[in-house]
Amino acid sequence: MNDNMRRDEAMRKALFYAFGCATLLFVTANVGAAQDAAKIYQDNCATCHDTGANRAPARDTLARMQAERILEVIERGSMVTMANRRSAAERRALAEYLSGKSLSEPLNITPPASAMCPAGGKFDMKSGGQWGGWGNGGPNTRYQSKAGFSASDVSKLKVKWVFALPGELSAGGQTAIAGGRVFFGSPNGYVYALSADSGCVHWYFQAASGVRGALSFGRINTPNGARDAAFFGDLNANVYAVDAATGALIWKVKVEEHPLARVTASIALHNGRIFVATSSGEEIASVATDYQCCTFRGSLSALDANTGSRVWKTYLVEEPKPIRKNKAGAQMYGPAGVGVWSSPTVDPDRNVVYVTTGNNYVEPTSDNSDAFIAFDRDNGKILWKRQITAHDAYTSSCRMPDKTNCAEETGPDVDFASSAILVSLGNGKRALVAGQKSGVVHAVDPDRNGELLWSVRIGKGGTIGGVQWGSAADSNNIYVALSDAGRISRTYTASSDIDSKVGGGMFALRLKDGERSWYVAAPPCGDRPRCSPAQSAAVSAIPGVAFSGSIDGHLRAYAAADGKVIWDFDTIQTYKSVNGAPAAGGSLDGPGPSIGGGLLVVNSGYAGAGGMPGNAIIAFSVDGK
Repeated sequence: MNDNMRRDEAMRKALFYAFGCATLLFVTANVGAAQDAAKIYQDNCATCHDTGANRAPARDTLARMQAERILEVIERGSMVTMANRRSAAERRALAEYLSGKSLSEPLNITPPASAMCPAGGKFDMKSGGQWGGWGNGGPNTRYQSKAGFSASDVSKLKVKWVFALPGELSAGGQTAIAGGRVFFGSPNGYVYALSADSGCVHWYFQAASGVRGALSFGRINTPNGARDAAFFGDLNANVYAVDAATGALIWKVKVEEHPLARVTASIALHNGRIFVATSSGEEIASVATDYQCCTFRGSLSALDANTGSRVWKTYLVEEPKPIRKNKAGAQMYGPAGVGVWSSPTVDPDRNVVYVTTGNNYVEPTSDNSDAFIAFDRDNGKILWKRQITAHDAYTSSCRMPDKTNCAEETGPDVDFASSAILVSLGNGKRALVAGQKSGVVHAVDPDRNGELLWSVRIGKGGTIGGVQWGSAADSNNIYVALSDAGRISRTYTASSDIDSKVGGGMFALRLKDGERSWYVAAPPCGDRPRCSPAQSAAVSAIPGVAFSGSIDGHLRAYAAADGKVIWDFDTIQTYKSVNGAPAAGGSLDGPGPSIGGGLLVVNSGYAGAGGMPGNAIIAFSVDGK
């Protein structure tokens, strides 16, 4: 095997680790489903099942099982942690391959005719309530001043409708609300626009890969006239503009050519430009010892909203160069990493865009990692940076028994996964505030080159600890949910299970100085399987109330004044869905509720990091009306 063949095979294996077979099929076409399932088994399952490791049933034992039973174990049983990065189709192919039998029920993810809205009706993007993008506007406050219901109504919130994502183990990305519709993406790449009133499907669109970020909305000019557009990215680093009324594609561009690049962050939009951040799956790919780690570079791009053409692109690390060979003989490169996982924050008053950044993957490390960074909106020039944690080089191989592709000086993996929130402190003073995986919340001054205003520790932090997906802020406080989830690593894999005993807690910190206004401990899990009290999901707020979801499946409403829980809904149950597919709730992780037009919409189900699987998009309204 020559060097090029070795490199291609290493990349193929890395793609399996990072994204699963769905991504692989885009780069190696004409491969049969049976071959894909065999490859998935060999690369991800054989280490245990062919050797009897960890009491794993042998291959001939699996062959005596029914395909339905294997699929049940993969999707709802002990193997869900290992299988959650596989698509629904791949999991089914694997069950059929291992059993040698066919599943009795086919998988159909296309909405049936009975789930579609009646034809006709106009779309007015400005009508009704709106929650656009990740944080409901450029400052990313995740605060809704016009919820359509008040704090006194929260105790009366009831399920209005539920939409099921067929065959999924996790419930897609952050939802958005506009023009009387609810928009969201899914792991299988379907993007939906539903009626806010009934949950019927106005349109659906098939992206090239999974869609995790929220849709953002804006009015653009096209050769066919002005149109209301919805913008989003996918896990193949494509960015799309579609007609918000019909779902018709307006344009599609690829913002990064690295094969493991992805757009996990929601698109930010301002004054005819959209701002797109890139992250990657290379951290996970590094567990393959023959993978040439690492070459991905995080970036921020500005695109013309009308056409998708690039205005500028700024990389956050220099071009990687060969640094050494690992013990498996693979060439290693650096610097690399510094992905941006969270949505950019727009500051129209200063003509600036801010991001918070991820960790390095290998040495040499960059001073742009684990940092607040300010970019000139017009040309992408970095105006200032404030690094919070230096020398944080980390990949998933660092927690594997074989640490071949781990940096020589391993960092703590405490990068930023949450967006910076731009707030006013009064008297003309402002702050950018963000929580870090370290368990510390920081405020910096955007008008004094990121000068540190305050830092407050609220937890121990860790790779899935500290502040994960984001906080919410009103004029007085930032409302911060603490994860501090415990990780129980699965031997021989990049996966982990959750510790049911540790994590969680809700905090209100004063914006002006970081002083604690209140703290409420998380309720324990009891004996619920795959449960954790950790509160990893993003927080959302309305006047007088902050909402926080937990890995235990509960969505709770906290009084902004004192932290008293005024509403608690357990999403772990089965539902009758408006699209007829089986619907079940699971862990609340990743996105938080979107709120507007009298609706509160939440995603229930998150099988990653050991959480509970689920596939439900749940819409609440006062008394369910």
